[in-house]
Amino acid sequence: MSREVIHQIIGMMEDIRAKKPLVHHITNYVTVNDCANIVLAIGASPIMADDIDEVETITSISSALVINIGTLNRRTIESMVAACKKANELGIPVVLDPVGAGASALRNETTERLLAEVKVTVLRGNMSEIRFTAGLEADTKGVEVSEADQKIGTDEGTQVAQNVARKFGCVVAITGPTDIITDGKRTIYIENGTKHMSNVTGTGCMCSSLVGAFCGVLDGERYSPLIAAAGGVLVMGLSGELAYEATKHLGYGSFRTGIIDAVSKMDGDTLIQKARVYES
Repeated sequence: MSREVIHQIIGMMEDIRAKKPLVHHITNYVTVNDCANIVLAIGASPIMADDIDEVETITSISSALVINIGTLNRRTIESMVAACKKANELGIPVVLDPVGAGASALRNETTERLLAEVKVTVLRGNMSEIRFTAGLEADTKGVEVSEADQKIGTDEGTQVAQNVARKFGCVVAITGPTDIITDGKRTIYIENGTKHMSNVTGTGCMCSSLVGAFCGVLDGERYSPLIAAAGGVLVMGLSGELAYEATKHLGYGSFRTGIIDAVSKMDGDTLIQKARVYES
């Protein structure tokens, strides 16, 4: 168990609630409300602006930028690129969630363009999506990880994540049965969560938004993007775990709400007692 990582995550969570960083999203309209609510629940402030005429202005007043390609269209692609370039210019962290990469030519081209033209801070996705960014064959099932990629072991997943992290100079977070978070040198594993999270829409998108909130309080002297990514992934997974225990007798609608409840109540004691975080 990595106590040091857990305590750093607790420190970042306390900073989020004290500083309330503004997290700008250009995200997918299926889950946009859930993303806003999860950011509020952790203590940050969400803003969603995707028109080309304001994305640079909104990005410039934000503490982090989250790009999610779940519901792509040609208009927002240009907004994504413009917002990311403004964020890079100002040193604002960028979180990229390549939802469904590998599933269509448009998603593939957009993912490749963003990774070529933009300096990404954290790349968060499922195994299929990250394998696509690695240039490997990925059998994406819509926006879900394929059955074949679900069977990829932790060792192979670690190698994929580390290679992508080194290739793009970013932190890579692969979420799955065991979450893998790496900057290419250090690798953190998280074993919190529940398989039932795949039965409600948007848990991956919400996870990326939480990573954005943690990136919003990055401090080079105390906190690294690796810890920020691990923080968002850990809080999401543990909240799903706690929410399912509290609502499993009610059903998935209550479970979805329970995740937001659990994030809003997350505290240091809970993380110390229940987080399953390891480092190699």
